[in-house]
Amino acid sequence: MSKRVGAVKFKGNPVTLIGPEVKAGDKAPDFKCLKVLDAVTLADTPAKARLFSVVPSIDTPVCSIQTKTFEEGIKALGDGVASYTISLDLPFAQKRFCGTEGIATMQTLSDVHDHSFGEHWGVLLEGLPLPLLTRAVFVVDKSGTVTYAEYVPEVTSEPNYTAALAALKAAV
Repeated sequence: MSKRVGAVKFKGNPVTLIGPEVKAGDKAPDFKCLKVLDAVTLADTPAKARLFSVVPSIDTPVCSIQTKTFEEGIKALGDGVASYTISLDLPFAQKRFCGTEGIATMQTLSDVHDHSFGEHWGVLLEGLPLPLLTRAVFVVDKSGTVTYAEYVPEVTSEPNYTAALAALKAAV
């Protein structure tokens, strides 16, 4: 598995990402995540524009803001898109968070089982006391091609919502 040393910073300190850097124009890598107790792969997501919002832990302030901001931003796009928040949180914690926060459109996927999303999409942080995914956003069009990729340079910062939502709208 490839490693990208110092690819992002976590609280100002350079950290290594495991996996390749996914770029616009790449074929979307496959993965196997959990939605409660059901396995979900890329092929299980609908063949339409998809937003993958990657967060370290859904129940932290910036991750919560990111999920809520995308929840609001995608409502205008209606059924033309599918949207996912992906983290290493247990599916039960993700479900509780969404219920408490009124998240209905963004679906949550847990990469806790085998970290395949993290490794295949190049977002698994190495060297922390607890495995986490870095903050990132990807847009995939209906043909399975990545049209937008953002690895947020500082894990504790928010992504570029405007650019991600514009890319999602363009992929519809």
